[in-house]
Amino acid sequence: MGSAAAGRFPKTTHTQEVPSMPRHPSPSAPPGRWSPLIRASEGLLVVERRAVATLMALLSGAILLNVVTRYLGMPLYWIDELAVYCMVWLTFIGASTMTRLRLDFAVTMLTERLSPGAARVARVVATIVVVLFGIGLAVMCWLWFEPLGIARAGFDAREFAGQTFNFIYTERTQTLNWSTWVLYLILPIFALTMTLHGIANLLEDVGAVPRVQRATMINAEEAVN
Repeated sequence: MGSAAAGRFPKTTHTQEVPSMPRHPSPSAPPGRWSPLIRASEGLLVVERRAVATLMALLSGAILLNVVTRYLGMPLYWIDELAVYCMVWLTFIGASTMTRLRLDFAVTMLTERLSPGAARVARVVATIVVVLFGIGLAVMCWLWFEPLGIARAGFDAREFAGQTFNFIYTERTQTLNWSTWVLYLILPIFALTMTLHGIANLLEDVGAVPRVQRATMINAEEAVN
C-alpha cells in the first residue's frame, strides 16, 4: 500500500542555492564596506569602454578621410594632428581600462616560480606600485596645471604665464588652433582613473572584497602563454 501511494505521488526535492563566498574573505572588513568604491570603478570602466570605442571610430574615420582627401587632391591639413591627439587619448584611456581588467603587461619569469602565497604577496606589491604611480602622477599634474595659481591670476592666461613662466594655458596646437591644456587634461584624468582602478584591484588582491568575475576575460599570463 505504501509503495503504491509512493508511486502515485512523485517525490519532490527542494534545493537551496548557496551564495558564493569571496575568494579571500577578510574578517576585519564588514561586507559592503568598500562596495561604493568598487561600484565607482566599475561604472568608470563602462564609461572608459565607450570612450575607447568612440575614439577608435573617430581615429579610423580621420585616417579614412585623410586618405580620401589626399587621393582627390584636396588634403585637409588638420587631419593628421586630429588623428595624433585621438591616438594619445585612446592610449591613456585604454591603459586605464586595461589596469582594471588586469590586462596590462606582466613579466612572470619570477612570480611563476614562487609559491602561491609569495605570488599573492608579489601581486599585492605590484598593485601598490601602480597606485603609488597614479598618485605621484596626479601630484605632478597638480603642480604642472597650478589650478590655484591660474585662479589667483583671475584666469588670465597671459598674466599667469608672466608670473610663473608656465605657458600651459597660452600654448595652442599648430593646425587645429586648440588650447593645449584641454588636450593635456588626459594626464590628470588618467592619473585619477588609474589610481581608482588600482585601489579597487588592491582591495580584491588583499581579500577585502570579492573579485569581480568577468566573462571571456584572460589575464596577462594567459594572454602570453
